Amino acid sequence: MKDILELIIKNLVTDTDAVSIKEVSGEKSIVLEVKVADADMGKVIGKQGRIAKAIREIVRAVAAKEQKKVTVEFID
Repeated sequence: MKDILELIIKNLVTDTDAVSIKEVSGEKSIVLEVKVADADMGKVIGKQGRIAKAIREIVRAVAAKEQKKVTVEFID
């Protein structure tokens, strides 16, 4: 899941070196914390959060195949 998320994010941003994804595992779920450069944050979130919603849906679909619960958070 982390690999797929990283691939999607790196294709959206200009500064690929600034992309970092931290995986925090809980008892029943996994939280993926995404950090990008300040200039690229708008590209990742999109207008009215549409791109962020699409990214979350893709990751949830992959997680559902593995019967896991995943949350994607975008951190400044």
